[in-house]
Amino acid sequence: MTPPHRPARGWIGKALLLLLLALAATAALAWFDYQRFARTPLPLPAEGVVLDVPRGQSLRGIVAQLAERGLTPAWRRHWWQALAVDDGVLRRLQAGEYLLEPGLDPRGLLDQLARGRVIQYRFTIVEGWTFADLRRALAGQPALAQTVSDQPDARVMAMLGREGEHPEGWFLPETYTYRRGTSDLDLLRQAHEAMRQALDQAWAGRNETSVVASPYEALILASIIEKETGVADERRRIAGVFSRRLAIGMRLQTDPTVIYGLGSGFDGNLRRRDLDTDTPYNTYTRGGLPPTPIALPGRAALAAALDPAPGRELYFVAIGDGSGGHAFSETYDQHRAAVARYLARLRGGAGR
Repeated sequence: MTPPHRPARGWIGKALLLLLLALAATAALAWFDYQRFARTPLPLPAEGVVLDVPRGQSLRGIVAQLAERGLTPAWRRHWWQALAVDDGVLRRLQAGEYLLEPGLDPRGLLDQLARGRVIQYRFTIVEGWTFADLRRALAGQPALAQTVSDQPDARVMAMLGREGEHPEGWFLPETYTYRRGTSDLDLLRQAHEAMRQALDQAWAGRNETSVVASPYEALILASIIEKETGVADERRRIAGVFSRRLAIGMRLQTDPTVIYGLGSGFDGNLRRRDLDTDTPYNTYTRGGLPPTPIALPGRAALAAALDPAPGRELYFVAIGDGSGGHAFSETYDQHRAAVARYLARLRGGAGR
């Protein structure tokens, strides 16, 4: 005769087996769902989405942002947490502004946050800008933290650790990248250090024919060359003209220095009286180089100032054909003829 308690034990065993099977099936489904979640691209629009992660925000807060924008269900926050732990990035997520582009899945997003691959903005300092031009351009960058926009030039230089230095010329024209929240002072510091390195490099490779006596004089001369021509193969030639003039004590007589000395008083039309008005930057009334640079010279202008082209040319004037090029002359009579051709070309253009 079968004991009465054996059927009960059999039923319990079957129930436990079914429960274990159900749990295993649930775990398998959960694991499948988790893996699919990690690999499924987020529903991002074609133009992408910008995600701004404030400093100190937790993964929970990040997921809440995504949920508010319809990029992930809020109930999946546990999957996000598990994925961050599995990938070892939970404590490595960085603040910043991120561009989420189509095709990005949760694992890729967490990797982007952990690596700090934030949006990089580009800011280009243009050859020939003045320091005032540079400051206006910086003030127009909404992603930059404006910390010096209301400070006078002297204070800006002091904040850069260059108290008492004139700012003109000391910022290298190049393209710089930065992330949102970078300060304008930090960008200026990068450009200032880049110019010092470029000037040191150019000075180390200077030609023995160069007439400038110091790196700062090279910076001044390079700024004049930068303002005189935008034609690459003319820079050394113009450097040669100015170097020969300096060597024989002839005045530079270059309009850009006069214009710089006029400052805000220049209305765009350089007149005879402007050339006759003495300022520290008027190279028609004063010999030698002006006291400071007049613009921000690029690397090519620096190189030209320290490696002037050989020759006997002492004059140049614009050709006036729209190329930006110049006619070079060795004698004043040749120069006068070149000027006459330039004026005739201008008059012919005005009549058309």
